Amino acid sequence: MYRLITSLLCCFSFNSFATVLSGTDADARLPFWEWRGEKVSIRLVQRLPDQSRAYFMARNFSNAQAELMAQSCVFQTIFKNTASPGQTRVISYDLSDWVVKSAGRKRGLITREAWKKTWKTKNVAQASLIALEWSLLPTKHRYEPGDFNWGMTMYGLPPGTHFDLQLVWYENDLQKKAVIPGVECAPDIHPDPESE
Repeated sequence: MYRLITSLLCCFSFNSFATVLSGTDADARLPFWEWRGEKVSIRLVQRLPDQSRAYFMARNFSNAQAELMAQSCVFQTIFKNTASPGQTRVISYDLSDWVVKSAGRKRGLITREAWKKTWKTKNVAQASLIALEWSLLPTKHRYEPGDFNWGMTMYGLPPGTHFDLQLVWYENDLQKKAVIPGVECAPDIHPDPESE
């Protein structure tokens, strides 16, 4: 069942009520955290390291390369502009602005561009790099009312680590900020897949 936390968050243009939900995602059967505010919804769903290992090995990354990504705290991320079609609420973001806060330290996400640099000299097949790029949430994106998108995001933290995620986005070019508190990277466990 959902655990509901309602908080008063200050965005640069005005104070708005926002909701942070957490619980178990019905499809993934794994924990999720979701921030819902006026016209924006951002959901993070855990991915087990085993899921990421299998996914990247199936795209011809080596065991060591797949392991590096699997150990990077991977979430399936869904970003939505929840404004009704016809409203003039254009939402955009740049993942380079998002901040991961854990154990008193701050860091950025591992974006598409960072992975390109990592794999540049590692003899990774072009097809594998293309699969990775299309698997990750775009680093920059713009959403018209009703638009949504999803992809993996990676946080560069060990399995089981807790962190707060500071979100930054723009609504009609006006910067907004919010925090999803108490997010947890999936533990490195090896459950048997459940049969349907």
